[in-house]
Amino acid sequence: MTVNSIGPYEFPPLDLEANFHGNRLLYVGWDRHLMFCSPFALAVSPAMGFSELCEQVLRAAMAAHPDTAKVDFSASVWLLNDEPWTPDFAASLDANGLRHKDMLRLQTPGLNGLGNSAS
Repeated sequence: MTVNSIGPYEFPPLDLEANFHGNRLLYVGWDRHLMFCSPFALAVSPAMGFSELCEQVLRAAMAAHPDTAKVDFSASVWLLNDEPWTPDFAASLDANGLRHKDMLRLQTPGLNGLGNSAS
């Protein structure tokens, strides 16, 4: 990220992967579900399986929304850093190519928020 400052900016970023004790930051947003105002920021192990991320971490994070129980992660559409992406549910996050501070977007066709209002 570029920085515009009025003087020298000589500070190391605090969100480097090395500062997360073996974890990586992963941002995950659920499109059309505006009950969540921003993507989830998750500190996850790169060795975690993608299916484990979906079923244990994401499902718990999204639990407050009534659509959550209907989500079929394997039938969902995924974007990685705004590009179409197909995860390998049997592989780890690292093997899926997910890096520190990547942004995943989850699209769940047919689930369009509360009362189809995108909220």
